[in-house]
Amino acid sequence: MAMPPGIRKLALTAHVASSVGWLGSVAAFLALAVIGVSGQEPQRVRGAYFGMAAVGWYVIVPLAFASLLTGLVQSLGTTWGLFRHYWVLAKLVLTALATFLLLLHMQVADRVSATAARRDLAASDLNGLRSQLIADAAAAVVLLLTTTALSIYKPRGVTPYGWRAQQAHRPDRQAQAERDAELPARA
Repeated sequence: MAMPPGIRKLALTAHVASSVGWLGSVAAFLALAVIGVSGQEPQRVRGAYFGMAAVGWYVIVPLAFASLLTGLVQSLGTTWGLFRHYWVLAKLVLTALATFLLLLHMQVADRVSATAARRDLAASDLNGLRSQLIADAAAAVVLLLTTTALSIYKPRGVTPYGWRAQQAHRPDRQAQAERDAELPARA
């Protein structure tokens, strides 16, 4: 089912905006995580972890779900389809995986933020969890850049379902081409 051009452009705009917003907010989260680990001032460290929790729940999580939803709308409403091309399928799997892992990651962010709310964090406090916040955010940036690259480069390759769909429409195209070729001959 193809969307009308105006709706398609609106859906594409929503998808690009939510995806770029997700990437940017994860980059901001990563910067806050680095400040949290390397900061020397207790108030700055505390603020970084409070900010991370807020940015995570009120910006990153909604944008992740918006990106997933708008991506589904885009794939189902255009000729790319959801299961026809490997790059679309890869983006779906990566986005769904990233969204799931984000929800797990936010539990770590909440724990560190809650600890920072109760007391100043010393350099060794929750060191493993604080380092995990950096590693997870860096991995998320790489993953989101990968999905962006897939959208831009659109590597060739159709799935078996996509191949069958192409073959099902092929006789229609060949028959139409033959009819078109006959028209000038009759005139």
